Amino acid sequence: MTESSLTQLVNAAVAAKITVATAESLTGGMVAATLVRVPGASGMLQGGVIAYQNEVKERLLGVPPSLLETLGAVDPQVACAMALGVCAATGSRVGISTTGVAGPEPHQGKDVGHVYIGVALDGEALSYEYHFDGDREMIRTQATQEAISLLEQVVKAAGEQKL
Repeated sequence: MTESSLTQLVNAAVAAKITVATAESLTGGMVAATLVRVPGASGMLQGGVIAYQNEVKERLLGVPPSLLETLGAVDPQVACAMALGVCAATGSRVGISTTGVAGPEPHQGKDVGHVYIGVALDGEALSYEYHFDGDREMIRTQATQEAISLLEQVVKAAGEQKL
């Protein structure tokens, strides 16, 4: 993602009065850190939660413990719950979440590079599944780039809606 495209994303969100928040496990704050590189990001980014532990996913994002117990943290339903939860916690219109396995070892039956990104908009959420290659840092970077790409698509679509 270039600085120019990041600036366009932030400017489009600000112009459309679209608020955004992040709920990050796998990426550990990289999505929010990428967004705040752009001057003026405070006009759209409400905040973020780094929910690396399941207890934080439950307590701060409202992820149902039953989901985490039965499906594990690396799951499309968990990604959706995280995205919806960060919207509720911050009052944001859009929430983006990341959960997955960066490695070096598989986790809860999921292979290294298996990632879900959740996107919430106006109380509805979808998740997207990815299988990235590379080392831990490469997987986290790829997940961050995909999250930003999805955010671009959502901001564009939401900005075109009549509010």
